[in-house]
Amino acid sequence: MTTSSTAALPDTLRLGPVHLTVTDLDRSIRFYEESIGLRLARRSDAEAGLGAGGEDLLVLVEEPSARPAGSHAGLYHFALLHPSRLELARAAQRLIATRTPVTGASDHKISEAIYLPDPDGNGIELAADRSREHWGDLSDPTALGGPMPLDMVSLMAMVEGEEALPHVSADMRMGHVHLHVGDVEEALSFWRDRIGFEVMTRFPSAAFIAAGGYHHHLGLNTWRGEGVPPMPADAVGMRHWIVVLDSPAEVAAVRARLDAVEELPDGFLARDPWNNSVAVTSS
Repeated sequence: MTTSSTAALPDTLRLGPVHLTVTDLDRSIRFYEESIGLRLARRSDAEAGLGAGGEDLLVLVEEPSARPAGSHAGLYHFALLHPSRLELARAAQRLIATRTPVTGASDHKISEAIYLPDPDGNGIELAADRSREHWGDLSDPTALGGPMPLDMVSLMAMVEGEEALPHVSADMRMGHVHLHVGDVEEALSFWRDRIGFEVMTRFPSAAFIAAGGYHHHLGLNTWRGEGVPPMPADAVGMRHWIVVLDSPAEVAAVRARLDAVEELPDGFLARDPWNNSVAVTSS
């Protein structure tokens, strides 16, 4: 198994906003403001940008006729990364105060996370990283082991007696994106060999890849089944996510490794074999 290639994204990479298709913009704005704590930055008839007070973290695009996601490739979840465990506790407190259902809560050793869907079923991870000395050897999946249940007692003790805050910390950022694909090795031939991520951790049915030694900027899995079809254009889910590089020259270096792209004013958009789309741009 090849875990690296001559292609390499720069260590200074950061993630821009995730663009999502939703069926009811008003409903989604209300959810992301009240349950998640984001701030509405801008809105038009069919599109809204939300963030933590600076750049957008999410862009929501309304398509009322979009069908629910099914047994195909596409978004598994995107991770909103809180700057500290305390801020994750405040996120949990906000979910409790708004009576927002969750689907899980895990301790991954590298991070702690709470999982939930938005009103259209788009997967969300609310996460806080542990410091790097706790990560161990990311290349050895047996060292990580499986996820443990999140210690909600100690987490919520951090905010005992506090009122739930309406908004997330201004230091929240997009942490990673996790995708369903039809074949992990074929996916790596695109995301590793063409785009330039490095494999950090590899399991039989999943790979976690990143730039700059991070635990992962992108997860890839076949948990919906080997050989699932591409994401359809008429379904809810991720329209594209954004990788932001420092300069047009860095963007051009990635573009040179790709056969077909859609040109953008400050970069390009490319699609993997399952129609999972990424925009690579310069800041």
